Amino acid sequence: MLKIFKKIRNRPGQLEDVQLRPVEQKGAESLDDRLARSRNQFGRRLMDVLSAHKSVDEDLLEELETTLLTADVGVRATLHIMDNLRAAIKAGTVSDPKSLLPAVQAELYELIEPCEQFLAIDPQHKPFVLLMVGVNGAGKTTTIGKLAQRFKEDGLSVMLAAGDTFRAAAVEQLQSWGKRNDVPVIAQGTGADSAAVLYDAYDSARARGVDVLIADTAGRLHTQSNLMEELKKIVRVLGRVDESAPHEVMLIVDAGNGQNALNQARQFNEAVNLSGITITKLDGTARGGVLFAIAEELGIPIRFIGVGESAKDLRPFDAGTFIHAILPVD
Repeated sequence: MLKIFKKIRNRPGQLEDVQLRPVEQKGAESLDDRLARSRNQFGRRLMDVLSAHKSVDEDLLEELETTLLTADVGVRATLHIMDNLRAAIKAGTVSDPKSLLPAVQAELYELIEPCEQFLAIDPQHKPFVLLMVGVNGAGKTTTIGKLAQRFKEDGLSVMLAAGDTFRAAAVEQLQSWGKRNDVPVIAQGTGADSAAVLYDAYDSARARGVDVLIADTAGRLHTQSNLMEELKKIVRVLGRVDESAPHEVMLIVDAGNGQNALNQARQFNEAVNLSGITITKLDGTARGGVLFAIAEELGIPIRFIGVGESAKDLRPFDAGTFIHAILPVD
C-alpha cells in the first residue's frame, strides 16, 4: 500500500486537511527502483535542503525553488508551487522545514493528478484509431510495439500502420514488432504518401473487424513546418473515412529532453490537438520533472510512462504512485 498526500483547499494558501490517499498498484516497488535516479537526484536533494535549515526562511525557499527548476519542473510550474507554499506559510499551515516536505509533495500531486486519465478503447469505434506522433529517438515505434502487446493481452485485435515512410528502418522496426506480437502491419515502399498508407490501413482494419489500429508517423522536429503540415493532412484524411478519427492522438516524448519535451508538446498540440502523452525513458534520467511542466501548462492527459525496455515497463500513469516513487514521505 502506497500513500500520497492530497490537499483540500477552502481558500488559497490554506490547507484545511492533509489527507492520505491510498494507491495500490502491482509492481509499485519495482517502479521505485526504476525511478531511483530521479528520486536520488530530486527527492534526496530536496530532503537535504530541508534538513539543512532549522526554520522556513527566504534562503530555504530560494534553494527549494532552484531544486525544482533543476529537476525540469519548469518555470511556470515552479512559480505556481512556490506561490502556494508562500501562501501556506503566511497562513501558518506550514511552519517548519519538516512540514514543508509533505506540502511540496501535495503541491506536486495536485499539479499532475488531473492528468491521470487512463486510455480507454471505445468499442463503439471499430477500428479505434490511435495516431502516434513525436520526434525521432523518443521511442515512438517501440511504444507502438509495447501497446500492441498490451492490447492483445487485453483481448483486443490489433493492426499496425507504417505511416513513417521516410525511413525504411522505421518500417522494418514496425514489421518486427508486428511479427513479435503476431499482428498485421500495413506498409508501402519508402517515400510513399503517409496519408495514403493510413487510409489503406483504415480500410483494411475495418474490413477485418480489427479493434485497434495503431498508426506510426514520421519522426519530425516540431520546428519543421512542412512536416507538421503533412501530419495535419494525415488527420484530415482519417477524418474523411471516419469523422471521429483519429480517436486518440498520442505524443511520445523522451523525459531526458527536459524542457525541450515541453516545447515539443506545445508545437504538436497546436498542430494536431493532442489527446494524450506518453513520456518515455524516465528510468534513464535523473530529472523527471518535465511531467509537471507539461501538466501545469497544457493539462494534456498523461497516458503512460516508460520506465524500462520490456512491454511491462510501459505503465499506465498513476499520479500517486509516481509521486511516491520520486519523493517518498515516510
